[in-house]
Amino acid sequence: MGFAIAAAAKAAGWTVDLVSGPVALPEPAGVMLYPVVTADEMLRQTDALFGPCDVLIMTAAVSDWRPKVMHPQKLKKDGAGLTVEFEPVPDILATLAQRRRADQLLVGFAAETENIEANALAKLDRKGIDLVAANSVAGPDGAFGNELNRLILLGRDGFRQALGPATKTVVAQQLIAALVARLAAPAR
Repeated sequence: MGFAIAAAAKAAGWTVDLVSGPVALPEPAGVMLYPVVTADEMLRQTDALFGPCDVLIMTAAVSDWRPKVMHPQKLKKDGAGLTVEFEPVPDILATLAQRRRADQLLVGFAAETENIEANALAKLDRKGIDLVAANSVAGPDGAFGNELNRLILLGRDGFRQALGPATKTVVAQQLIAALVARLAAPAR
């Protein structure tokens, strides 16, 4: 979805920086790609690009947790059990939202498996962003690994717009068009 949005934003005339974890997708034409592997790398790279940006769209489904200890070598089976302790991953969107400029538009994604709108609205408030694009990732019709998607775009001001169902390319175009319209609208 992130690559489709980057391509749609570029087609709309935007200058686009795309920070992405490992994927098997071609780089969208005319888009500056910044490959990262870890959540920490994604935070550093996104933070470095954030200052001058006008619109930040965060689609990445970065894991909420990571192993607390990383072993440099393979752990061999020894017949005993293994307990893995986890720690939270930095919240990239919330971190950036805390130091945003008043004129920046921040859009997050809420990949949900249940109570899609309620969970997305809670995320919108918790992260301090302007809009959240909620979608289902549950089941065979979920957004992950599927060419089709549907979003519900929700705003802090009560805004609600359904996008799709359609291909991710079309949904991305609809999302960019909705953002262009919001940016052109008089301040509320």
